[in-house]
Amino acid sequence: MPTRSLPVPDALEGTRVDAALARMLGFSRTFAADVTDAGGVLLDGRTATKSDRLRAGSWLEVTWEDRRDPEVVPLAVPDLGIVYEDDDIVVVDKPAGVAAHPSVGWEGPTVLGALAAAGVHTATTGAAERQGVVHRLDVGTSGLMVVAKTERAYTALKRAFKEREVDKIYHTVVQGHPDPLAGTIDAPIGRHPSHSWKFAVTPHGKDSITHYRTLEAFPGASLLEIELETGRTHQIRVHMAAHRHPCAGDPLYGADPTLSARLGLTRQWLHARELSFDHPATGERVRFTSEYPADLAHALDVLRGT
Repeated sequence: MPTRSLPVPDALEGTRVDAALARMLGFSRTFAADVTDAGGVLLDGRTATKSDRLRAGSWLEVTWEDRRDPEVVPLAVPDLGIVYEDDDIVVVDKPAGVAAHPSVGWEGPTVLGALAAAGVHTATTGAAERQGVVHRLDVGTSGLMVVAKTERAYTALKRAFKEREVDKIYHTVVQGHPDPLAGTIDAPIGRHPSHSWKFAVTPHGKDSITHYRTLEAFPGASLLEIELETGRTHQIRVHMAAHRHPCAGDPLYGADPTLSARLGLTRQWLHARELSFDHPATGERVRFTSEYPADLAHALDVLRGT
């Protein structure tokens, strides 16, 4: 097992252990938290927790077990639809329960694995387990994703997402009725201070902007159209929860389990409905749409009383 012993520099005074390990050893924040949770970090001779704050001059001893990079395993996903495909890109309609790409700890199906099983070759740029992926959807979120098949497409699409030139429209059912019925949530998002797998509105997070408008109101819930200006992890779920209107079916961010049960939801009511961007080869603006999957459509029927 690799082991490192090192002093805490002045610049990291007051920093959380997991954040400091990420900066000092190049770990991901999640991996740093996992190493700490496993008892692999000693701070001045005592076992540290990931939320401990460091003091300059203290001594860290870190022991960890290297992780093997996840691999793309071809695995057919019958419910994954290919909406569009040409020599440069493939647009898929991802069902819930499918990850965008392999990751440590995830053993379920992935978009890249499904494409590989279907004989679709993607770009080779980027980490081996993320080749061709230019944006992601949460495992529990359904809807549209574009994957690059060529290096030209990968470079162009990555730039377009970074420069906010891609229009991303989502639909979500949230609890209650947002006031005002349409508006913008501009609040920075970062990792939750006490939960490794959650995110939150935090003072030092990354800028995050969500535009919303109410499409339909029901007793105790609303159907919203969301346009993302940025693309942070869990952005819609975090912003709506911070706005006191969590996505229905999303217990991680405070959804009412009674409403979730009434609507028959086992995941958040959140769907990537539309995706528009300049085609990386032709420059022509292309637009794709996705219908609601059966579980989300059923929940809407219940709300509408149909």
